[in-house]
Amino acid sequence: MNLKRISAILITAIIFAVTWQSFSTTRLGSPFQDHMVLQRDKNVNIWGWDDPGTDVSVKLNGYSVSAKADETGKWSAVLPKMKHGGPYVMEVSGSGTVKLNDIYIGKVWLCSGQSNMVMTVAKEDRYWCGVYDEEKEVANAKYPQIRMYTVEFATSDTPVDTCRGIWEVVSPETVGHLSAAAYFFARDIYNKYKIPVGLIVSSFGASTIETWTSEDALKNNERMLPLLDKYYDACKDYDIGHAYGRYKTLLDKWEAENGVTDSERNVSDNSRSQDVNASAPRTRKPSPPRNPHTDQHSPFVCWNAMINPLIPYTIRGALWYQGESNGGTAKIYREQMEVLIKDWRYRWEQGDFPFYYVQLANRDNPEDVPAKGGQDALVREAQLQTLSIRNTGMVVAIDNANPENPSDVHPKNKQKIGRRLALIARNKVYGESKLVYSGPVYNSMEIDGNRIILNFDHAGSGLKFTDGRGEGFAIAGRDGNFVWADAEIKGNTVVVWSNQIDNPTIVNYGFGRNPKTSLYNKEGLPASPFRTNDN
Repeated sequence: MNLKRISAILITAIIFAVTWQSFSTTRLGSPFQDHMVLQRDKNVNIWGWDDPGTDVSVKLNGYSVSAKADETGKWSAVLPKMKHGGPYVMEVSGSGTVKLNDIYIGKVWLCSGQSNMVMTVAKEDRYWCGVYDEEKEVANAKYPQIRMYTVEFATSDTPVDTCRGIWEVVSPETVGHLSAAAYFFARDIYNKYKIPVGLIVSSFGASTIETWTSEDALKNNERMLPLLDKYYDACKDYDIGHAYGRYKTLLDKWEAENGVTDSERNVSDNSRSQDVNASAPRTRKPSPPRNPHTDQHSPFVCWNAMINPLIPYTIRGALWYQGESNGGTAKIYREQMEVLIKDWRYRWEQGDFPFYYVQLANRDNPEDVPAKGGQDALVREAQLQTLSIRNTGMVVAIDNANPENPSDVHPKNKQKIGRRLALIARNKVYGESKLVYSGPVYNSMEIDGNRIILNFDHAGSGLKFTDGRGEGFAIAGRDGNFVWADAEIKGNTVVVWSNQIDNPTIVNYGFGRNPKTSLYNKEGLPASPFRTNDN
């Protein structure tokens, strides 16, 4: 870890430890800290804990609202809509007083997913991280009004109320260990509008989509029940087998080597990285051994530990970057996306807030097989189908593999991903209705003799083939035997045919793990892979 960051976190933790005693039992939810960004033009939810029955007041930017702690000690308040601005001081008074400094009002986005959302701008302590032009990007990251709250990795088999994390101001000293995709998205938004941007990054490498979805939401969808049954069975085997004994031995060793205190030891094993006393940043110990039945592949355990503590922090929308770990559930991934989106929108009670996501990038060796298919192709198809859900948007990344190492599952060009996410938000959220934000999306087809005419949405100012020939289209008859097709652009359509197929019925485009592709609009955005049937 960067030595400057260690020092900053240690100093902050010491200051917090000294001052916390004066706060008595008045405390705030985990995301409420110095340097945070609150959402503009929306009612702002604030919450925390105090002695039961205590009257609590919250003051910010000339506004004052009150609340009362219930029988469990929980209180919540709502600040009225505010315009962007800052810096401000928030004062919370109950049995004690808490003051938070350097607060801005602006745009807040929740950013979640697996390792491609985790992936940081610089390598620092993660060898697989680091973007193109890393040194230059770090040196130029002087954006004091972009702030990022990064939730520490955690899992739990039951919902918890707090998490560990820290708000950091983007600078050359901090950006290296911050999410690259989230940062480049925010940078584009900030450079366009000059309004503060807050990013809440809650992501976990190799995590599955079901781990980010609540247990109740999974139980209420019939197609998700086999995932839960498999998990419940695994838990039973774990409890009666030798796995727990091996885990406990490793955990005891880790605690001894890292000086775990009695108060920390009393925290549930499954929420080991939860801070039950406060959201203050602390020096980071080496990661403890992972409980084998609550790792980040298990249903709902990341939702319990890394999403539930953030609800209902007022946000503008969510960014999602995940899918590589769900090849095994590719055939139900569309339903998994719908369950997650509906679950988050229901829990936040902020309506159908924007949900924008990144389609799987191409990876591994380039393919020269027409319509090869495979799990990655099926996940991409499910992601394409997710656009049918209201207020969603998708970044196509089929052109984003690292050319020098296409087998790397972590594409280094996160600048491209951030820019494309920002295009969607600029069009759909921030009012640039004429801005082209998507590449061509297949809409429908017509058969004309031995040719098939493909119609597209989001053609922009026109379609183009980057290779001049239109590679990536495969065509077949009713027997389903695909061959490479010839292709020609006519207006906002693409006409495909092959002299080998007299009566074509099906077209696939870019349907593989690392397929040939060539179709873009003239704004430079790639077409999503697709197939014209749903078999």
